[in-house]
Amino acid sequence: MAPGKDSNGLDNYAFALEGRFCDLPDTKSGEETDTPTEGDSNKMIYCVTDVPPWYLCIILGIQHCLTAFGGIIAIPLILSQGLCLQYDGLTQSHLISTIFFVSGVCTLLQVTFGVRLPILQGGTFTLLAPSMAMLSMPEWTCPAWTQNASLVNTSSTEFIEVWQTRMRALQGSIMVGSLFQVLVGFSGLIGLFMRFIGPLTIAPTISLIGLSLFDSAGTSAGNHWGISSITTALIILFSQYLRHIPVPFPMFSKEKKMHISRVYIFQIVPVLLGITISWLICYILTIYNVFPTDLDQYGYLARTDLKGDILDQAPWFRFPYPGQWGMPTVSLAGVVGILAGVISSMIESVGDYHACARLSGAPPPPKHAINRGIGIEGLGSLLAGACGTGNGTTSYSENVGALGITKVGSRMVIVASGVLMIALGVFGKMGAIFTTIPSPVVGGMFMIMFGVISAAGVSNLQYANMNSSRNIFIFGFSMFSGLVIPNWIFKNPRAIATGFVELDHMLQTLLTTSMFVGGFFGFILDNTIPGSKHERGILAWNKAHEDDSSNTLESGEVYNLPFGISSYLSSSSWIRYVPFCPPGDPRPLDGCTAADTNALEPNQQLGHPEPSQIMTGVAL
Repeated sequence: MAPGKDSNGLDNYAFALEGRFCDLPDTKSGEETDTPTEGDSNKMIYCVTDVPPWYLCIILGIQHCLTAFGGIIAIPLILSQGLCLQYDGLTQSHLISTIFFVSGVCTLLQVTFGVRLPILQGGTFTLLAPSMAMLSMPEWTCPAWTQNASLVNTSSTEFIEVWQTRMRALQGSIMVGSLFQVLVGFSGLIGLFMRFIGPLTIAPTISLIGLSLFDSAGTSAGNHWGISSITTALIILFSQYLRHIPVPFPMFSKEKKMHISRVYIFQIVPVLLGITISWLICYILTIYNVFPTDLDQYGYLARTDLKGDILDQAPWFRFPYPGQWGMPTVSLAGVVGILAGVISSMIESVGDYHACARLSGAPPPPKHAINRGIGIEGLGSLLAGACGTGNGTTSYSENVGALGITKVGSRMVIVASGVLMIALGVFGKMGAIFTTIPSPVVGGMFMIMFGVISAAGVSNLQYANMNSSRNIFIFGFSMFSGLVIPNWIFKNPRAIATGFVELDHMLQTLLTTSMFVGGFFGFILDNTIPGSKHERGILAWNKAHEDDSSNTLESGEVYNLPFGISSYLSSSSWIRYVPFCPPGDPRPLDGCTAADTNALEPNQQLGHPEPSQIMTGVAL
């Protein structure tokens, strides 16, 4: 079936693909649409359990990698400031390679054994805020000589010990914090958490992640406001103004042979396009010496030849492994701060699972799949901490949105993405290339990215009644407190002196983490100030994320464990008490007997069986 067309005759998808459509879960049977286009636009070309052609898996897998590109490389670049690595491009390239490698492994684990939806895994900004707060403590403040490029000898034992000591402390905190996520996921406690956490807790928590990073964005962009403004303007142009304009590309298929297909390239990779063009502009201006060659002059950091030797020094192949930076260390202050980020990450991931199910043509995820998904994310963060990414892993909302663009919800595409990210992580030269991006270009990207994160947090308020003075007070006070208190603690680092060093460090880490302060006040006030569930937005939130899939056959096809594990375990009566395992045999669909369901072939559209299947069902 050919892709649907918009009224202007343009393809309705990012790629003009041939394939089988399947209904999205919110498509109601018998409901008439205004136009054929509206009906087709609510169809999937490939559903979760379908296997597209191999070349399509690779093409769309590359697209998902590019979609996550900005978020993945931003994390090591920001962490390098707290780790005293601003002038060590080679180590930065190793961090980028490591986070790509771990993201690929975690993606494969999530798709195969986790929630089993087509959802990509990558670094999380919810752990970045407490990590930077931990590294800003007096004991971890970077020595003054590490901030001067002329004094830094990246191969010296002293310098290596400076940054590896900080990395090992960060690793240990992330690993202990991820064990909490593993426990919450595989024990099924995530449902208990969600009973007390609503939009008025989530909104300030997520918004303050972006707002708390304004200093990093301003510092990078301020190295050359002209270049950073060009980067920001290009990303805005591509992602907002040109996103509905297709670009003709030559393509080949067995049916149409060589033909021209229109691709919504600006909608797919606006960040990558903006960075690449700005990068090229910096390269041209560097060749003609438009930028100054003096380190102390404004605009010097916009040059592209500052880290030219990194490409030569970086190995062709490098395999990240646990403990590559030494034995991790653990501090109470770091663990408590990371726990605040872990809780935020879990809440965000539950919403991503439901959104991914809706956009990929799958039934809403049952409890055992959500529990498994959260548990696998915890194991992924444990692996990320052990390998030394300086971060954890979470589900990527940007890639969930890409499913709605391509109308391809097959998890095999995400498997291809995972394999590609592993390859990027092993290919050492690729990580080195990313480190040569000029600082102002990165700052321009940060301006867009952190702003979107802040706005995404505020968008959760759509579920609450914001005409209520109660809700306005809770949100406003939580946001303002999340900005004021950390700012004051940063300026007065010795103000906390309880007499117990560990307690001082713990309080300082928490109180300098904006997302914790804002989320804490939002949680306490929302659960103690009288208000109805409707006013608080709890009812609307639960309705948007409700688990109505029950234990149907179609749910089992998507969410059951692979390789026949679910069938093997279903014979055991105790399996129903394991929170992350499917509870026995699936319930037949409404109007069918148990025998009838056996006649339904995998990937067959429910409600539209073939005549032969109808006859088989009647005979049985």
